[in-house]
Amino acid sequence: MLLRRFRLLIIMVFLIACTMHILMDLLPRLERRAGPGVGAAPDCPCQQRDSSGLLAAAEPGWGKPPGGDAAWPNKHTLRILQDFSSQQAPGSNRSGPRPPARGAESGPGWGRDNGKKLIAAGGEGAGLPAPPHSSKLSALFKQPLYQSAIPPLSQGEILFNIHSDIKFNPKLTAPRDWANDEEDDLTPTGDPPIDSYPNWLKFHIGINRYELYSRHNPMIEALLGDLVTQRISSVAMKSGGTQLKLIMSFQNYGQTLFKPMKQTREQETPPDFFYFSDYERHNSEIAAFHLDRILDFRRVPPVAGRLVNMTREIRDLTRDKKLWRTFFISPANNVCFYGECSYYCSTEHALCGKPDQIEGSLAAFLPDLTLAKRKTWRNPWRRSYHKRKRAEWEVDPDYCEEVKQTAPYNSGTRLLDLIDMTIFDFLMGNMDRHHYETFEKFGNDSFIIHLDNGRGFGKHSHDELSILVPLNQCCRIKESTYLRLQLLAKEEYKLSEVMAESLLRDKLSPILIEPHLKALDRRLRIILKSVSDCVEKEGYSSVVESDLGYNINSIATNR
Repeated sequence: MLLRRFRLLIIMVFLIACTMHILMDLLPRLERRAGPGVGAAPDCPCQQRDSSGLLAAAEPGWGKPPGGDAAWPNKHTLRILQDFSSQQAPGSNRSGPRPPARGAESGPGWGRDNGKKLIAAGGEGAGLPAPPHSSKLSALFKQPLYQSAIPPLSQGEILFNIHSDIKFNPKLTAPRDWANDEEDDLTPTGDPPIDSYPNWLKFHIGINRYELYSRHNPMIEALLGDLVTQRISSVAMKSGGTQLKLIMSFQNYGQTLFKPMKQTREQETPPDFFYFSDYERHNSEIAAFHLDRILDFRRVPPVAGRLVNMTREIRDLTRDKKLWRTFFISPANNVCFYGECSYYCSTEHALCGKPDQIEGSLAAFLPDLTLAKRKTWRNPWRRSYHKRKRAEWEVDPDYCEEVKQTAPYNSGTRLLDLIDMTIFDFLMGNMDRHHYETFEKFGNDSFIIHLDNGRGFGKHSHDELSILVPLNQCCRIKESTYLRLQLLAKEEYKLSEVMAESLLRDKLSPILIEPHLKALDRRLRIILKSVSDCVEKEGYSSVVESDLGYNINSIATNR
């Protein structure tokens, strides 16, 4: 009899525990579905405030992860279609996030909130003011240097063969806003038409041996608009790197790398900071994309700024327990989180909103490595990343001669592409270019992808001349690059002014403060002076390599 009562007691306790677990799972969902309560902040339905205006001590949504413990999968369920970087090099911090740009093209834009409406993806400027007649940026892009066409592409020079490499079924994967379920939308081969693809997939399909995207493709502006307006469906931390960054997935299955704001635009890197210990800046990622396009390199994936709600668009969406557990309310009643990473991931370096809004850069992902393999190369002019040791190129003035005799720099355009990247980094003040990547499919004829630009625009009062060492030691530059730099030095196409105009349409504008814009003009003059000195010393034909017309085979980088 006693044993039977004991068993009955155990069963009752078990039933009560199950009931409590079910209620704990359902309550947060019911509260979120019910909407904000009395006194809740308009931008954050999870934050309840008392009569004094302060956050209530106990918030319903903070007791458990979204959906309860039962909602956590055994492994992450994000659909990783792309990857922003290839295999991590030992000690590499190339995929870390970046902390704290101004000035836009006159084509289709993606706007700001303050009085400028966002246009639909692929729209022709609807809702935006007419471009000014004195637009220096549009005048620059009409120059012959920005009109030359790449040669006809063979199948081997296109990253993806649409009919064999990519099978994308809009019926199974696409949301209704970009694909239709009607059979008439399919091509005679049964494949969906390219026009029905989301913009991120169009971006991937357009990559070829010469460029990440074409100069005047309206899809890029539409993709930038997607980065700003697409609804976020899931969030997770990205592994690797020294600083926190997040993978955000959209409802159209596109993905983006989110790097939150860590510093204001006015904060300069202290003079005694080592380059490898500085914060990475979100506005540098945005400005780097615009600068890369103005220089006509087109080797930086599209990047846009966005104001993100940390509660609704990160905390409530993530299934990453490690990330969710780092959220907290600061003494100033702001929502904060810090995630997990090698550096700057602690309560002392937390990312805090106002009260839960935070700026960040969103970079479009490159194709997944399983679809388009990339190769990681060590930069010959890589810094030592040591507080006392110096790299070989810093002590050997003839270091470039050794590089030019080493593959892949002894043929093709690789050395010239590296000089392009050097010029790009010097204009930004980026000292953190330890590795770079290329698409494996194109072999040594592939352009260099300009990834991870968060450590640029840290100092406007200092020009780091050591970044220009590859140019000064090798005395080589592409003719197209040299002519564009000369064009951007002219008053009618002044680099600082076209950058300011290009950055103007970003949602977070101004992106760069005035001193950083002026520094671009100053550094451009330094670059032109370096090339001029090389020409005076070695002769124009030995320094300036003819590449106009993309006649790759005629370029000899090892003279």
